[in-house]
Amino acid sequence: MNKVIVLTGAGGVLCSTLAKALAKQGNKIAVLDLRIDAANKVADEINADGGTAIGIAANVLEKESLEAARKVVNEKLGTCDILINGAGGNHPLGTTSNPFLQEEDLLNKTEGFKTFFELDPEGIKFVFDLNFIGTLLPTQVFAKDMVGKVGCSVLNISSMNAFTPLTKIPAYSGAKAAVSNFTQWLAVHFSKVGIRVNALAPGFFLTDQNRTLLTETDGSLTQRGQQIIDQTPMGRYGEPEDLVGTTLWLCGEGSKFVTGVVVPIDGGFAAYSGV
Repeated sequence: MNKVIVLTGAGGVLCSTLAKALAKQGNKIAVLDLRIDAANKVADEINADGGTAIGIAANVLEKESLEAARKVVNEKLGTCDILINGAGGNHPLGTTSNPFLQEEDLLNKTEGFKTFFELDPEGIKFVFDLNFIGTLLPTQVFAKDMVGKVGCSVLNISSMNAFTPLTKIPAYSGAKAAVSNFTQWLAVHFSKVGIRVNALAPGFFLTDQNRTLLTETDGSLTQRGQQIIDQTPMGRYGEPEDLVGTTLWLCGEGSKFVTGVVVPIDGGFAAYSGV
């Protein structure tokens, strides 16, 4: 492919796997992460394996930080051809304690217990900003490099929550729905300048953020973790490598007439009614 590819949140489990897979295709990789040590670790692994990568500290919620990162990318690798908006996540302050509201919940004074009525607006705002603004700002900065070039695209990371919200996490589900909608809007907006915009919608993948929610310390499944497996026809969590094929397709020439789509990668989760 021989493209300059910028990935945000690339120090994490999923996007680091994508970064390494894209590097193996001959692309130059800019590994952006809020944590410079995590970014450098991934870049070092790519370089040690014969690829080309640099690690850059960047905050997806600060345009100045992203502009500084773009300058480094342009100087060291060239102008950006493909942007993967991988930064995102949830926050406990935007999460209810129980999946369903019961009358007795209103009397529960346990520390940390939250019904819908106790959700913290600042926590919800943080989740929306991280997922939606954290997709919008990097696109504003790096897509400028793509105008007037051939073979450029933006790949966002949505979620199966965007199609049907999961219980307990209204902020994350709503934020990812916004990412899906923005993907469609941006695909239309950029269509006349040759920039394609698509999104992945991963199902359930074990990451540093959700591991404690879905698995016990001994590796067994929590109740919620078991619910997910029971609702997934393929009977397992996704593995980071399961995202690679769709990513290579959406970033490559094989999808040059594909834009504005959100591709589920969920082991059949959305197709199963539970019966």
